[in-house]
Amino acid sequence: MVEVDYGLTEEQLEIRNIVREFAEERVKPVRAELDEKEEFPRALLDELGRMDLMGLYIPEEYGGFGGSTLDFCIAVEELSRACIGVSVSFAANALGSYPILFAGTEEQKKKYMTPLAKGEKLAAFGLTEPSAGSDVSGIQTTAVRKDDKYIINGTKQWITNGGEADIYSVIALTDKSKGPRGASFFVIEKGTPGFSFGKKEKKLGIHASATRELIFEDCEVPAENLLGREGMGFLLAMKTFDQSRPGIGAQGVGLAQGCLDEAVEYGRHRVQFGHPITSNQAIQHMLADMATKIEAARGLVYASCRAVDKGGKGVSKISAMAKVFATDVAMEAAINAVQIFGGYGYTRDYPVEKMLRDAKILQIYEGTNQIQRNIIGQALVKEYASKKK
Repeated sequence: MVEVDYGLTEEQLEIRNIVREFAEERVKPVRAELDEKEEFPRALLDELGRMDLMGLYIPEEYGGFGGSTLDFCIAVEELSRACIGVSVSFAANALGSYPILFAGTEEQKKKYMTPLAKGEKLAAFGLTEPSAGSDVSGIQTTAVRKDDKYIINGTKQWITNGGEADIYSVIALTDKSKGPRGASFFVIEKGTPGFSFGKKEKKLGIHASATRELIFEDCEVPAENLLGREGMGFLLAMKTFDQSRPGIGAQGVGLAQGCLDEAVEYGRHRVQFGHPITSNQAIQHMLADMATKIEAARGLVYASCRAVDKGGKGVSKISAMAKVFATDVAMEAAINAVQIFGGYGYTRDYPVEKMLRDAKILQIYEGTNQIQRNIIGQALVKEYASKKK
């Protein structure tokens, strides 16, 4: 297949080829079984760790590869082409790591990032609560300082890698009177007294991914586990999302590409009225629209990755654009793939049924696509207002 030249380096092309081969040979053969059994892909993540891919985004001084956001998103895209349940388990490890990388002390980074880089431990990100999802300012979990400890109480909900991860970056209110400005991040390890997990959620899709509640009942966390300073939590969460949202876009691109691959292959061999259905113009137009939008989404995701790596203003806007556009494309591609398969696409005998179920979450987690449009719109208004001054 002829691929568009996005100016990837030799190293990035090598990452893509290695992960693509892994996805084809290791993930695809077991994705249906993982989905059916709702089994966490621990063996696959362990294997990625042995391949030094779990630390792809982690600086070399902490045992990682030292790769860029684009390097990481290329890997996420290729895993997503095979299975979102596997790719989100891989990507959530980075989501839980970013607050430590951004605000952790040198001691904290060495303690936590080194085992994460080697794949010896997994991370998760604890923000969402029963009353605080898209509205981050609605968090209720509290952290009260008592001598050299913080006492944490509250519940986090819909946490990816919940129960499976060893290291959790958790946001809690250290000063309720200040609202979002009174939020702070903590590193909390699995097994800490007062820290437990709720039931594993039964979800529409991404069955291989573990999603659980985090429950804190008078959980005592050493004061040294505070990330940065008190009150930095909200800003740190926003910085984390700016970094991670292109990864959700990459999941969308990968899933959409997987749908296109399956639809073309099926259409070439599915004969109706004496001809393969790909000879029908209606099918060709569907495939053409899928392919065009996927390339547009891929270009936007890669551009957003480069913008994040470069830093500066406008990162929130382009990260949101990448997330919203690519995941909308993924949902459309999954629906069209099922349509092209017809009745067979509605059965579990073919992977597009699973892809459709998996696609929906991409428009929801890490900020719904409606919230992404708010972010984009607000950024545009500010930009135009500043131009008028």
